[in-house]
Amino acid sequence: MMIEETKRSLHDALCVARNLIRNNSIVYGGGSAEISCSITVEAAADRYPGVEQYAIRAFADALDSIPMALAENSGLQPIETLSAVKSQQIKENNPRCGIDCNDIGTNDMSEQNVFETLIGKQQQILLATQVVKMILKIDDVISPSDY
Repeated sequence: MMIEETKRSLHDALCVARNLIRNNSIVYGGGSAEISCSITVEAAADRYPGVEQYAIRAFADALDSIPMALAENSGLQPIETLSAVKSQQIKENNPRCGIDCNDIGTNDMSEQNVFETLIGKQQQILLATQVVKMILKIDDVISPSDY
């Protein structure tokens, strides 16, 4: 079991290196990218007058689940921590603020040197969105021509 876990860890590390070779752009981790996207998506929801606004807000809530899980797994209060970091991002206009999982004392992920590859983050959001579309199609909530 330990050897298999070591293999998976090495494979993950090689995939990160491959992604950096393909595209060396990074985003800050600790949920900061998701929080920043969530804030932007929530603001965009205000521009839609109808029912679409609720779907857009649900997407923003889904983005918040990643930093909430990070906070919970770090032994922090997830809702309080997320709302504090989200308000800090808005107040300071600092998209690098994320969840302080290492208990260093700062939410600025650039100071903690916590980052992820942009291509990996794009793939995560794209795949999650595709799964939701498939579920909605299966449940006949949307038809293929609706998107």
